Amino acid sequence: MKSLFIRCVCPVIISFYVAFSCAGCATTTANLPPELPAMHTVSEFSDDIYVARIPDPWEGFNRSMYKFNYNFDKYFFLPVVSGYEYITPTFVQTGVSNFFSNVGEFRTLYNSLLQLNGEKFSLTLCRFVTNTTIGIGGLFDPATRLGMERQQGDFGQTLGVWGLDTGPYLVLPILGPNTVRSASGFAVDAGIRYATINAIDPFANTRGKDGIEAGISALEAIDMRHRESFRYFESEYPFEYYMVRFIYNEKLDMLINKK
Repeated sequence: MKSLFIRCVCPVIISFYVAFSCAGCATTTANLPPELPAMHTVSEFSDDIYVARIPDPWEGFNRSMYKFNYNFDKYFFLPVVSGYEYITPTFVQTGVSNFFSNVGEFRTLYNSLLQLNGEKFSLTLCRFVTNTTIGIGGLFDPATRLGMERQQGDFGQTLGVWGLDTGPYLVLPILGPNTVRSASGFAVDAGIRYATINAIDPFANTRGKDGIEAGISALEAIDMRHRESFRYFESEYPFEYYMVRFIYNEKLDMLINKK
């Protein structure tokens, strides 16, 4: 069971948050790889900029993780994604994205219940049923064309709805920008996903079961990065690390307020 978790669930863990891999900028010029542009600190511009007031007590660690994520993205993940996009027809890419988005409705569904948000739960359930049936297992997305907007929901959001503070900013290896709250929520969602897959065991009687599950999980990770347009150091912000941190925290607040 442990090997199954490592081969099948860990790639999915990467996939959920790699789409949010908008980590901050690098450290000073002396610590940057040669190909990275020089970054600046907020103090060079003003001591009273709002972006500087977001809690970030582990900034040194976070910047190191940013550099790690940059290198992982540039030298491994993006080349894999580029190969996928090159050999796969566009309509197949769209079908794969639709399928994994439909699977992701389950997370929104149970978190809507935990948030006591009946409207979001009903809309998500309608989307899932529509896309699973009319959309042929989620390969197509008729629900969106019928006006059912996709909702967002995870356990980190649920914790926020119930009043838990975000906690300090935290950049995780590969998974990118987080807070203590969102990282904790992610761990819960990953555990629920693992338990659900293990209970259903869709490939129980299939030869090469572990390989199939690992392949599907890897494809999901690739698809998530394929759908994310962010590229490190292309923002041209003079203090990119702080701006990404600010934008990520604003997004969390928006999702909590929207519920």
